[in-house]
Amino acid sequence: MRHLKMGLMVMVFVLGAASVAFAAPFAYVPNIGSNTLTVFDLATNAVVATIPVGLYPVGVAISPDLTRVYVVNQGGYGWPGTISVISTATNTVIATIAVGMAAIGAALSPDGRFLYVTNQLSGTVTVIDTLTLAVVATVPVGWWPMGVVVSPDGKFVYVANRDSFTVSVISTATSTVVATIWVGRYPTDVTVTPNGAFIYVTNMLDGSVSVISTATNAVIATILVGGSPYGIVVNPAGTLVYVATQTGTIAVISTATQTLVGTIPVAGATRSVGVSPDGTRLYVTTLATNALLVIDLGTLATVATVPVGLTPSILGAFIGIPPAAPVGSPVAPGSGVGQRGDDDQNVEVGEHDQDRGRGRGQGQDTDEREKGEAERSHRETGE
Repeated sequence: MRHLKMGLMVMVFVLGAASVAFAAPFAYVPNIGSNTLTVFDLATNAVVATIPVGLYPVGVAISPDLTRVYVVNQGGYGWPGTISVISTATNTVIATIAVGMAAIGAALSPDGRFLYVTNQLSGTVTVIDTLTLAVVATVPVGWWPMGVVVSPDGKFVYVANRDSFTVSVISTATSTVVATIWVGRYPTDVTVTPNGAFIYVTNMLDGSVSVISTATNAVIATILVGGSPYGIVVNPAGTLVYVATQTGTIAVISTATQTLVGTIPVAGATRSVGVSPDGTRLYVTTLATNALLVIDLGTLATVATVPVGLTPSILGAFIGIPPAAPVGSPVAPGSGVGQRGDDDQNVEVGEHDQDRGRGRGQGQDTDEREKGEAERSHRETGE
């Protein structure tokens, strides 16, 4: 057993660290029970700020240039969700945007121009132009959409529909669903490899991860990881996938073989997982502690347990990793180009202010979907 653990440690460290070195940025941890966002310094393993946001914050998306953080607030039952737009220069909320009902997940286009937000009760994805902070499209997807990710080339958005057992594929050019892929039961979170070849989806009721080929929009592997997998992330090198199983482990998947290659022991039921820009550390929340756990992938040891807010539970990429800037891309505020100079203002923007957008198409909310399901989900999962 000791030899197996040593083998996993070596493989995780070597494959995980095969990425470009970055200066350590920050992790942004939403706390459902505190209605706050914790700003965590990866260099010092210390909390440097606590920012009040909206009601029941869960989802996070960070702009490519690390100047803005978008926090998804679910809101109370019967209320629309909101997005808190945060300036990282001041760690303050500079705008609030209304979205759909029971909003939960968020992901940005690679150039930072468009934000995609999943709305569980509405069964939709809200598209926000980050230049104007206006809603420019609302795309109907499956039942109870949760995790969302954008392909590295910015052409497609992948949405995990928990109660449909499907993944919706949205074309960013038309803001329409162009494919629907059946996966396991209760697909919850999604991630994509840096080269865009594979999508990984956690199936909470099956204890598995579905692997989708983006070339064919077909499931090419189903990997048993155990537990009730929730959060998932691919390391920056694109070699390993880490899965929070809501048990006392993080499952490790090889992207080369699409197989489970090991597990990392963690104290508590692992809920959310992120990876450092250099691929050498994991950052984990659990259901048992109001803390962020820091795991050294060289030793597989937990090297820090840092208190944050109440009930930290994260859907989305909560650690800032700046990618290479796309050549010739129009980039919005929060991506380094075309700043509006409004970071000292607090702006309220409604979901239906679509006439201020850039005409990326419009959809229709179905906000009255299954109110009993919303209440049950808030009670059982905190979401």
